[in-house]
Amino acid sequence: MNKTLATLPENIVIFDGVCNLCEFSVNFIFDHDTAGQFYFTPAQSPLGSSLLRRFGINTTRLDTVVLVRNGQAFTLSSAAIEIAAKLDLPWNLLTVFQVVPEPLRDMMYDWIAQNRYQLFGKKEVCMLPSEALRKRFLEEIPE
Repeated sequence: MNKTLATLPENIVIFDGVCNLCEFSVNFIFDHDTAGQFYFTPAQSPLGSSLLRRFGINTTRLDTVVLVRNGQAFTLSSAAIEIAAKLDLPWNLLTVFQVVPEPLRDMMYDWIAQNRYQLFGKKEVCMLPSEALRKRFLEEIPE
């Protein structure tokens, strides 16, 4: 793990900052993470785009939430399950979906992701987080 990754929090969620579903997801994670384990960065931020490039994830068309944990990136349904595992009860029970074969989980995830703007809308600019949530936002690459 290089110096930049070593200075970052353990759990960073990278999300599409102009997607309404993604904004809902960030707020949901924040509201159900009373232990304060998750930090957030928009894919459009310097840190978000740098992490996506580092893990070889397409930065021009992000269609998944990404969880970066301890130098490893999780995407698609695996990211959702890894995130759910650290949320408060009853949401951490969603890890039961690990029994569903990953290709099947990812197929459903991909369908929602490909239609998220039509289903949930899109913003012209990145979300403006509340003051409390803002404290868990990271946007710049650590020195």
